[in-house]
Amino acid sequence: MSALRVGVLAYPGCFASEVFGVPDLLTMATHVAGPDRAGYEVSVVSPRRRVAASGGAALAVSPMREVDVLVVPGFELVPGLDVDAKLAALTPEIAAIRSHAAAGNVVVSICVGAFLLAEAGLLNQRRATTAWLFADELARRCPETEVRPEHLVVTDKGVTTTAAFSAMYDFALELIRQHSGAEVARTTARVALVDDARSSQTPYVDVRLLPQPGNEFSRRVMRRLDQNLAARYDLAALADTFKVSTRTLLRRFADETGQSPLEYLQSSRVRRARHLLETTDRTVAGISTAVGYTDSGTFAALFAKHTGRRPRDYRATFRRARGARHGDTGAGTAQCGVDALTAIGVSGSENHRNESAEVFAVLRPRPRTG
Repeated sequence: MSALRVGVLAYPGCFASEVFGVPDLLTMATHVAGPDRAGYEVSVVSPRRRVAASGGAALAVSPMREVDVLVVPGFELVPGLDVDAKLAALTPEIAAIRSHAAAGNVVVSICVGAFLLAEAGLLNQRRATTAWLFADELARRCPETEVRPEHLVVTDKGVTTTAAFSAMYDFALELIRQHSGAEVARTTARVALVDDARSSQTPYVDVRLLPQPGNEFSRRVMRRLDQNLAARYDLAALADTFKVSTRTLLRRFADETGQSPLEYLQSSRVRRARHLLETTDRTVAGISTAVGYTDSGTFAALFAKHTGRRPRDYRATFRRARGARHGDTGAGTAQCGVDALTAIGVSGSENHRNESAEVFAVLRPRPRTG
């Protein structure tokens, strides 16, 4: 098997960390796999002679060339940015992406790099994901795309999109798994301290950072619900508080937010429960009661629906450490050096990974002539 040719498309304003994150992990995988395994031929390419990344860092780039996988990093998408103007300034890059895809090669976007793929027309009639913070914007701009904001990585007909920033490692590990094998991917993840068992970005969503509806009525209803999280949900009483009928309340709230008051209340309760699981020692049953559920089983099911994890699993993953943590010392630490890079296997029990139904369509390089 020949080396897999991976090109990262650098462009003005892209995140430098997303340019080098995938190549760095592939380099580690090459060391782990050893000299007898086909590795990765990685290049940073651009249709421009000079590229400055976000923050002004100059990037050394090579001319565009044929590669098996083209990776498109994200850019600095901040409130108030004119996305249309940003994309219009990247016409050469959009054309390069479109040309690469037309040749039948794999295209991958990291984070909001999905907006460049959308501009190139690659997301039409496909499923896709992006950073949860900008998923609604992508869906608005691409009505023919099925945006899946809960997914970390989505592959559809040779086009792969990922969630924000660190999801580039989820993609890279899947690439390593397909090209170098599962053992190499697992070992690389351990050497790099990268979680290879993630399956969703839902646990990371913080609705307080999402664009807020601009209508006063829904904001007042939300405030009322937030102030009474533990109280029993009573639609009639809520409508009476705002001197409207239940039908009017449901209609106006849905018009302004796209959801029902009960759906908002449930998400708000889960958000509060997440905070308590991360920062307190309270039992799951106690937290369940604190956010309005006397049946902890019902609470656990709702929590899992919203976050993709049961409450105890969520706490184990996201619990904030109190005070300094002391790692184990001894032989286990000593083995974290050169042996870890050269070993192919991993002793001990393996992490169980939720395998995605999606697979990369074309990851092996084509036979070359000449």
